[in-house]
Amino acid sequence: MVSLLEVLKLSCNKKASDVHITVGSPPVLRIDGELFKLDTKPLVSEDTKNMCYSLISDEQKARFENEKHLDFSFFVKGLTRFRGTLFYQNAAVSGAFRTLHSEPPEIQGLDLPSAIENAIYYPFGLVLITGPTGSGKSTTLAAIIDAINETRRGHILTLEDPIEIVHSHKKCIVNQREIGADCHSFTDGMKNALRADPDICLVGEMRDPETIELALKLAETGHLVFSTLHTNSAGKTVDRIVSSFPASERDIICNQLSTVLQAVISQRLLKTKTGGRRVATEILFANAAIRNLIRENKIFQIYSVIQTNFNEGMCTMNQSLLKLIEEGVVEAKDAFNVSSEKEELYQLLKKKKLAG
Repeated sequence: MVSLLEVLKLSCNKKASDVHITVGSPPVLRIDGELFKLDTKPLVSEDTKNMCYSLISDEQKARFENEKHLDFSFFVKGLTRFRGTLFYQNAAVSGAFRTLHSEPPEIQGLDLPSAIENAIYYPFGLVLITGPTGSGKSTTLAAIIDAINETRRGHILTLEDPIEIVHSHKKCIVNQREIGADCHSFTDGMKNALRADPDICLVGEMRDPETIELALKLAETGHLVFSTLHTNSAGKTVDRIVSSFPASERDIICNQLSTVLQAVISQRLLKTKTGGRRVATEILFANAAIRNLIRENKIFQIYSVIQTNFNEGMCTMNQSLLKLIEEGVVEAKDAFNVSSEKEELYQLLKKKKLAG
């Protein structure tokens, strides 16, 4: 049986983003968004358990067997860092392992719109990076945090589940707290965050109304807060936040959010024509018009404001996709697969005489 370390080494050589270990299949690599099985025998339950357990401590094994799920990160000498997720399926142990950067990536090297660098300089407020799993949210966040670390002087406090990319102290000091190891939960860590005297806070994910409310309060008290949500557009991000609360509280939440929101960056990764993947982004900056729409809970009008404020650095997902198609970076069919406004994208391509 091939060892998990051998599979991880192969995944790095093949530039895979993820490795999957499950019963009834050989180890699987995700390369440029697609799954490829290794040419080995299918794994049995004893194989998957041995492979997954080879990376974790006795304490982690006990926690996994009790909770039936485990998130963790680890470093393989000579390779890089990985994020692991273990879970049970049909009473057998399965695992998914994501390749991480061993060092924070440079923001200029991610092919992101330059307007995103505005997030480095906000004195306070809330900046959200959104998108489905595997859309590069953690990478973008790490690059922004590293840019802040290199340009500003302050205390960066992160709450992560698990810690993915380790930041060193540069102009800032950086304290990274892992959920489970360093604090019980996101809410527990956020409640105690103010006592640690932070200037910039990173909250790995706003998972529930309590986490959202605490993030808003941190931003409201003069801190710059970064977090993520699994939403596909800027408008849906705002709607998700507001609709997480009972109707009786939504006016208060809308008012809070309209005051503290600075930006929403929604991402999707697409396969390129030449191999590899490229990010497409929808960008919202909270100008006066956006803040007024949020305050009045007219979220459905946000999209049109983004469409018409391209000169301010805003951009819809379709505008970003159109640019990638025009540049010859991605196929139109791949862009349609990730667009939530397919008819609009078709009309944009038709106008440019690019529609097939």
